[in-house]
Amino acid sequence: MSGIIEVAAAVLLRGDPAAPEFLLAQRPPGKPYAGYWEFPGGKVEAGETADAALRRELQEELGIGVERAWPWVCCEFSYPHATVRLRFFRVNAWHGEAAAIEHSGLVWLRAGHAAGVSPILPANGPILRALALPPVYALTHANENGVDAELERLAGALRNGLRLIQLRDKTLPPGTRLDFARRVMRLASAHPAARVLVNDDLQLAAAVGAQGVHLSSASLWQLGERPPLPLVGASCHDADDLARAARLQLDLALLGPVLPTPSHPQAAGIGWQRFAELAARSPLPLYALGGMQPALLAEACSHGAHGIAMLRGWH
Repeated sequence: MSGIIEVAAAVLLRGDPAAPEFLLAQRPPGKPYAGYWEFPGGKVEAGETADAALRRELQEELGIGVERAWPWVCCEFSYPHATVRLRFFRVNAWHGEAAAIEHSGLVWLRAGHAAGVSPILPANGPILRALALPPVYALTHANENGVDAELERLAGALRNGLRLIQLRDKTLPPGTRLDFARRVMRLASAHPAARVLVNDDLQLAAAVGAQGVHLSSASLWQLGERPPLPLVGASCHDADDLARAARLQLDLALLGPVLPTPSHPQAAGIGWQRFAELAARSPLPLYALGGMQPALLAEACSHGAHGIAMLRGWH
């Protein structure tokens, strides 16, 4: 589209991978929105890739050399002076010490703790919310494992740091699913940062006090507006599904299947290349689904995923 300014933006991450700190920079006097805080980066020049622009801008603005940058979300935002397409990268390896060469100041913050920094550029609000999402999204599998065994697995995973859970198991009898959901919520409540999304059942989510709901791809097209819950995700299989999820302003999406799965070993999945192509246009953080194991987390992130979603591989 003509008239859109392409921008590469960096989310510099340091510290604990499960709860990292990220860097914001303050815009200097003389620039539009002077004094506002933003993620560092800048305009992609003609003939330049977004990755190359990112590396150049971080050298110029912060004096650091990027060693590893993972593509992440892409969103468009219209300011009074321009419409920008922001291609965000998560940068978790660099050399040199970040310095405010072209900014008024720098600040390191932890996801979920940015309220004390103001004002922040409007386009960055969704990015701050996305950063608070953990890298692993666990889908319950009580249908196969049994309710008690699945609860035991979940209790261990929560102790090991799991913080995002989808209560799946739609084929359990309604009474059994309600009891299972209540017990899942009791386990999660012992870990303040843990959040539970109920698969495709707003009524059940409300009944047990879940933090959100996860929509099937069919429900995604049946709803006219975002459900009124703090956290809403959806299962997506193609570009149309992802565009629909973005229009409804959801918080996250699962995309896949990426690789063959134990339940569908003959299905090839969309593969990493197609996943990367779809992720490159998505304003929502995406979790790769299908054949995922913990060892594939870095592979998924290198192709634009926020993290991985697993039915069997989490523990």
